[in-house]
Amino acid sequence: MTSRFQELDWRPTPIGDISLRRRRDPASGADVYEVKLDDAYLMSSLFTEGEVALARLGLAALPDAAPPLDVVVGGLGLGHTAHAALADPRVGSLLVVEALGEVIGWHQRHLVPLGAALTADPRCRFARGDFFASVAAPGGPDPDHPGRRFDAVLLDVDHSPAHVLHPRHAALYLPDGLRALARHLKPGGVFALWSNDPPDEVFTAALAEVFASHASHVVTFPRAAGSDEDGAAANTVYVARTSGTAA
Repeated sequence: MTSRFQELDWRPTPIGDISLRRRRDPASGADVYEVKLDDAYLMSSLFTEGEVALARLGLAALPDAAPPLDVVVGGLGLGHTAHAALADPRVGSLLVVEALGEVIGWHQRHLVPLGAALTADPRCRFARGDFFASVAAPGGPDPDHPGRRFDAVLLDVDHSPAHVLHPRHAALYLPDGLRALARHLKPGGVFALWSNDPPDEVFTAALAEVFASHASHVVTFPRAAGSDEDGAAANTVYVARTSGTAA
C-alpha cells in the first residue's frame, strides 16, 4: 500500500464484499474516494453531478411546499445526495435509509469526506434497513414513526430501473411498486430517482400511470481524463409528483 492508494475499509456483506478506497488522482492531485462491491465499482467521488442533481431537481419540484420539508433518501453511498438535500434551507428533517451498516459506519467514523457534516447536522438521521422492503410495507421507510409521510423521496441505489443490484428491487419500478411508494408521500409530494442509463420509455410509462406529472432530466458531466470514449457522460434523474397541493 502506497500513499497514492489506501483501502480504508473492507467487509463481507450479504450482497458481496464491499470496500472503501482512497487514491490520489494523478491529474488533479486530489483524493478520490471509491466504493466497490466485489469487483464492480458502485460509486466514485470523481462523479457526483448526478447524485447532487437528484436532490436539487427533486426538491425544486416542490416550489409550493411549505417548510419544513420532510425528506427521505434511499441509499447513503458517499453522502452527496443527502448533503445536497440538506443544503436546501426548506428541509427540516432528512432520513437516510441504508441497507449496509458498513456504509453508515464510514460516515459515523468520518472515513468519507461528507461524514462529519452529515453526522453533525441535527436534521439528518440514518436508519439501517432495506428501503425497498420498507416502502412496500404499510409502515413505510421510517422505522421509528410507522405511517409517516414525506414531501420527497430521493432514491439512488440501483444502476437504473432496468439494471438492479438485487432482483427483489425490480418490483419497485413497476406500477404496483410505484403506487406503494406513492402512499408514503404527502399530497403533491415528489419521488425522484437517479439512473445511470438514458431515459427509459418503459419506466416513464409506469411513472405516468401512477403520478400526476413526471419529467426525465439528463445530467451531463465531463468524462474522466484518459477515457476511451468521446464527449460528455450522462445520468438521468426522473422526477414525479403526486396529485394535490403540498401542505
